[in-house]
Amino acid sequence: MSKKPYDPGTEGARMGFADAMSYGDYLHLDTLLTQQHTLSDAHDEMLFIIQHQTSELWMKLALHELQAARTALQQRQVQAMFKMLARVSRIFEQLNSAWDVLRTMTPADYTRFRAALGPSSGFQSHQYRMIEYILGNRNPNLLRPHEHVPDVHAMLSAELARPSFYDEVTRYLYETLDGHTDAMPAPDLGSAHGVNADIQSRWLQVYGDIDAHWTLYELAEKLVDLEDYFRRWRFNHVTTVERVIGFKRGTGGTSGVDYLRRMLSVELFPELWTLRGDL
Repeated sequence: MSKKPYDPGTEGARMGFADAMSYGDYLHLDTLLTQQHTLSDAHDEMLFIIQHQTSELWMKLALHELQAARTALQQRQVQAMFKMLARVSRIFEQLNSAWDVLRTMTPADYTRFRAALGPSSGFQSHQYRMIEYILGNRNPNLLRPHEHVPDVHAMLSAELARPSFYDEVTRYLYETLDGHTDAMPAPDLGSAHGVNADIQSRWLQVYGDIDAHWTLYELAEKLVDLEDYFRRWRFNHVTTVERVIGFKRGTGGTSGVDYLRRMLSVELFPELWTLRGDL
């Protein structure tokens, strides 16, 4: 690599890269573009692989942002956190759009290579599981599909041992409104967060006087926005699966569409939804 910094303003478009960083070098495209290994001769298997690989890349970025957002909130860098949460919402908007591409695959197309998947399933995505754990939908039983990868299992277990992002939001809510967290309910680290009347009463206080509590109000609406996109992603997942395999069992052994439909009822920030009926 050249030691002299390249100045595009004076040198113009560079055409030779024997001694300089190229686009492909920076993105490691020689590695990235060789990771799509089909196991059948079905034309649509390439679509299926790229759809899921790119989804995992977007989820990696979502995790990067969520983990940074939690740290920013703990350090009370609220405006920086807002930017990260807005980005996560846009990431899930992008993930939603990807279903439109996958839905061009017909049931006959999928049947040609489905057997090649064996028992593998998106249900086993550890990054998706980590997103749910960080946001507060916690089920320790879902650690089991990851026991065969010790590092992943340890990472997910460590997340279950710490307060979720929404737990940190709740702490900030009580600290801001009460001046302390003495009355804050203890986080339940090992199960999904359910509606808590005391937490909801404080959010009602925020929504009852948004001018006095604008920062908390903005935070609440950013969380609702994030969950809105997340729910749409789940819904599009359900409709895509139903369109392609109907009500067959999923490759990983779940009940398929029935399982995915049950997941639609899960609320990540339930107080922010239930309070709307009380306003």
